[in-house]
Amino acid sequence: MNKHMLRQAQMLQQRLAQAQEALDQETVQASAGGGVVTVTATGKQRLQAIKIDPSVVDPSDVALLEDLVTAAVNEALEKAQALAAQRLGAIAGGLGLPGLR
Repeated sequence: MNKHMLRQAQMLQQRLAQAQEALDQETVQASAGGGVVTVTATGKQRLQAIKIDPSVVDPSDVALLEDLVTAAVNEALEKAQALAAQRLGAIAGGLGLPGLR
């Protein structure tokens, strides 16, 4: 590997590290049930917050609340994955690496 290629690889590695760091600061939101359950996740797919409207809390129907939370969490994680793919793919997309396009 010549010096130019090594330098390019180091720069790419640095840009990827910066993008991953930035993903930890970016957030996505998803909701379910018309907004009665809202989930916030980071771009690194870590849950940051779950907000539940008190009107949806019904002790006789816990299953509904569980379904709403599950739906909102899954949507937030999908959005976080898409955000990560977009940010990292923009950097490494030209390299043809699987999962980074």
